[in-house]
Amino acid sequence: MSYVHLTPIKQLWRWLAVLAAGGLTLTLLGYGIMRPAGQARLPEPLHPETTILGQVETPDPEPASSELMDVDPRLIEANTRFGFKLFSQVWQPSNATNLLISPSSIAMALTMTYNGASGSTQQAIATALEIQNLTLEELNAANAALRTSLETADPQVKLAIANSLWGRQDFAFNPDFLQRNQQFYDAEIASLDFASPEATDRINTWVNQNTEGKIPTIIDRIDPQHVLFLINAVYFNGTWTTQFNPAATQDRPFTRLDGSQKNHPLMSQSGSYLYRETEQFQAISLPYGEGRFSLYVFLPSPDSNLNEFLQTLTPENWNRWMSEFARRPGAIRLPKFTFEYNTSLNEVLQALGMAVAFDPNQADFSNLSDTPTFISDVKHKTFIEVNEEGTEAAATTSVGIAVTSAPVDPPFEMVVDRPFFCAIRDNQTGSLLFMGAVVDPE
Repeated sequence: MSYVHLTPIKQLWRWLAVLAAGGLTLTLLGYGIMRPAGQARLPEPLHPETTILGQVETPDPEPASSELMDVDPRLIEANTRFGFKLFSQVWQPSNATNLLISPSSIAMALTMTYNGASGSTQQAIATALEIQNLTLEELNAANAALRTSLETADPQVKLAIANSLWGRQDFAFNPDFLQRNQQFYDAEIASLDFASPEATDRINTWVNQNTEGKIPTIIDRIDPQHVLFLINAVYFNGTWTTQFNPAATQDRPFTRLDGSQKNHPLMSQSGSYLYRETEQFQAISLPYGEGRFSLYVFLPSPDSNLNEFLQTLTPENWNRWMSEFARRPGAIRLPKFTFEYNTSLNEVLQALGMAVAFDPNQADFSNLSDTPTFISDVKHKTFIEVNEEGTEAAATTSVGIAVTSAPVDPPFEMVVDRPFFCAIRDNQTGSLLFMGAVVDPE
């Protein structure tokens, strides 16, 4: 099997401007026999008619077809199931801090890594990601179509999904692994001297640029055994379809999980919304731009609480709830908030069935490199800001609902003055970009 070395990454300026941002870095360690530093040589061109200039050369991709642009619903279903499994593992009932994850960011980074896995390791990742019924070719094509669909969804919403692979300059990688990640995930690929202090700065600069400064750093250091950093960044900037009037924002009591209260700015507006109410919760869809993306807010009823609601948060219930929203007049009071969140996902992913991928004695990433490697760390960082103009986060939702006759139900009032769950969803594909729990708005 032939191998190539990562070539220097070209600088790419992006227009990103995000109301919410998420980033994930997946780190691989190499062990066993290493090729001595300084003995690596540039590979022969992959094709006689091409040369390697600034990035790994891949065969010209096939022209995009209408079939490619149709997002495979099996991928959306898999991502939804994975997202809720992941959230239930990350959330702790005793948690007194705000939480925000980007299932889309995490799933995409793990899928790129999945392209390098083999055997039981590949099967374990497939089980965790709920993608057992998709071939590798179907999975990659579906992710490419989803990314294109999301990034071109709404001219009034800025959504960018960026991927990159940062490899140690003396380490050999399988060219097929690099080609697939570049072709289907548009991954930028770079070879760095991991012993240089500048390597960490360069990776963090890429993350900072691709999250519009919302996530300045993703890695703290590079250990001698590190051979690859695989990074995904998601950036979302959407203004409300109907913006909140700042003059209507007032300080009102917000009750935390422990029962304590604090005064906090609550935005206010009234109108016609997609709304759902049960004995357990009130829920509203607040659209961005032309309406394809929405922020969904679920407020547990006064005689319930956030932990009880989250126990019912399953993919089956979520899909049913999404089909039950109906247009209704009402008024909404929603807290302004801004917070950052970061966590290691090692234990969470192992609990979801991926333990073998973290085991240096069992991990099989032979489709990535002949040199044995394993996942050493998976870090996730997010940022979100919600204000009168819009939301700073990465995720969207688009639900097309026709205007019907005047509603029978009376106007509702939804005052979000206690801990709540929220998600940014693409209403057309159903893709969940972000999901979180706000227990103490800041």
